[in-house]
Amino acid sequence: MLNPESPIPLYHQLAERLSAQIRTGELAAGARIPSEHQLVAMYGIGRPTVRQALDSLVRQGLLCRRRGSGTFVCEPAQEVDLFSLDGTKAAFHKKGLMAETRIREKIRLQQITDTPDNPFSGRQAYFLSRLTCLAGTPVLLEDLYLHPQLFAGIDRLDLAGGSLSSIAAEHFMLRPQGGKQSFRIGYPDAAQARCLDVTTSSPLLQVERRLDFAAGRDGFFSRLFCRTEHVVFSQHMGASDHG
Repeated sequence: MLNPESPIPLYHQLAERLSAQIRTGELAAGARIPSEHQLVAMYGIGRPTVRQALDSLVRQGLLCRRRGSGTFVCEPAQEVDLFSLDGTKAAFHKKGLMAETRIREKIRLQQITDTPDNPFSGRQAYFLSRLTCLAGTPVLLEDLYLHPQLFAGIDRLDLAGGSLSSIAAEHFMLRPQGGKQSFRIGYPDAAQARCLDVTTSSPLLQVERRLDFAAGRDGFFSRLFCRTEHVVFSQHMGASDHG
């Protein structure tokens, strides 16, 4: 039973108990969980408390509701090492996932007007935007910025679905010497939301990455918006190259 004397809210206690049952397999992937009415009877709590607990687990991606059928345990999300040395497309393929990469905006040299976090803000850089889809569903949007001198002429290369790390090494003899990554919850603008098939109020995993090269600091900057409903994006520690 739940502990009404605990400082932990009852809905949180129930959510934790159901989450533990999912982790141990007591509630298997694809299984229907007890109804709200049954959970009320099982734990002796009110229906609003049960609904709040289930809403929490739905937001976490552990449960999903099916209209007219009930609430079910979600299938575990595929994990993709998004920041591996092999590149975005290869990271999906390693997991047996046939991802399709589409160029959203072709690479071009342009004046960058962006947030202060972008090292190219207020000056020129090569800009490229591309979208990765999984089974027709958009899951990853990448906006990429490259140093105009270090990557001079990159706009003449075919970058569709290619690995920028391989292109940097093979065509420009550039390998990262260091860099920085930041992770936060971000919200897309209207154009990005349409591209990812979400709303501007949808919280997404936002990753910003800048790389240094021996020939110059801040030679590369990228901003990624990641949908995590169906894919878990991970990073293996020690990776220092860009996909």
